[in-house]
Amino acid sequence: MTEAPLTRKAQALLLSLLVVLFFFNLLSRVVLAPLLPVIEQDLGLNHSLSGSLFMMIALGYATGLFGSGFVSARLAHRRTIVISAVAGGSAFLLIALSHSLWMICLGLICLGIVSGIYLPSGMTMITSSFSTANWGKAIGLHELAPSLAFICAPLIAETLLVFTPWQGIIALIGGTSILLGFVFLRVAPGGDFAGEAPSLGNIRILTAKPAFWVMTALFALAVGSSIGVYSMMPLYLVAERGIDRSAANTLVGLSRIPLIVMGLTAGWLSDRIGPKPMISVAMLFIGIMTILLGILPGRWVILTVFFQPLLTVCFFPAGFTILSRIAPPQARNLSISMATMIGYLAGAGFTPTILGFFGDAGNFALAFILYGVVMLLSLLLLPRLIVTN
Repeated sequence: MTEAPLTRKAQALLLSLLVVLFFFNLLSRVVLAPLLPVIEQDLGLNHSLSGSLFMMIALGYATGLFGSGFVSARLAHRRTIVISAVAGGSAFLLIALSHSLWMICLGLICLGIVSGIYLPSGMTMITSSFSTANWGKAIGLHELAPSLAFICAPLIAETLLVFTPWQGIIALIGGTSILLGFVFLRVAPGGDFAGEAPSLGNIRILTAKPAFWVMTALFALAVGSSIGVYSMMPLYLVAERGIDRSAANTLVGLSRIPLIVMGLTAGWLSDRIGPKPMISVAMLFIGIMTILLGILPGRWVILTVFFQPLLTVCFFPAGFTILSRIAPPQARNLSISMATMIGYLAGAGFTPTILGFFGDAGNFALAFILYGVVMLLSLLLLPRLIVTN
């Protein structure tokens, strides 16, 4: 990997562009959540089938993450990011034009694949453009994108559903992603170096590290507590808590606003107190709040809707920092892609699917309680999280 230090102005431009692209990358994967009650009614789906739509995205995303090293090794990180944005937007246009469930599922798998090739290249561009001392802060700013996507997805859905069916919203997001991909190609600095393609040798070295597997398990739970829970939250509030769809989507969107402030401080805190203590605090808090999400009666659950995601954003800057230290510089993208691949498949794929099964049985609340307990038990893994690099 060629280290090419950028000027402060170039760093700011690069990070700004990556935040915008990451925003649309995640928005395309979570906007289905607030649209799910409408899609269920339009396509005649039950909660289990609705949850399986996120499994389609997760399967594709895991495939894209694993294959991202092959793409970036041939095209370099900058062009890999462009392809992710343009092809992702094109997949969304395909979904908007689909008239059958199997075509929508095919489009979601394609969306997941091309979305998955972004993150390893995006993170590698950040870690190669900023000093190690500033990784936490830079990654923390990058992680503002998911928080903004979580906020905007339900608000965009409720605003635009007044004017267009759900297919129109999908098409608008897809077209914007394509445009931004070409903007990045034209003006983004840096990233003209190749990534590390997976091989049996470097995979064996990476998977021999206990810290890698600990981080993979923690990533799965963190993604599940963030994207997985978020994906099914509107259905939970509507179907089991009796809240109006518009009110539920508004609550879910507003609950993510505090994450912007947390995102701005999460990277600084990770650099200040260390990534491992940051992960410990985040997992403890999220686990307790997820349990309360299922336990609290009546409208008290609204408080937990706001508190449950509060520290999810704090996990990822610390987590990506540790993943970047596990592997040598030339293989950082591989460490990130493999851990995120497994973590996303479990957290964003299996989690909403399992929640959907519990929901069909009228037991959404029990599912949240069990998930929170598992998160608390994951704290027992932290003593094995030893990073030497």
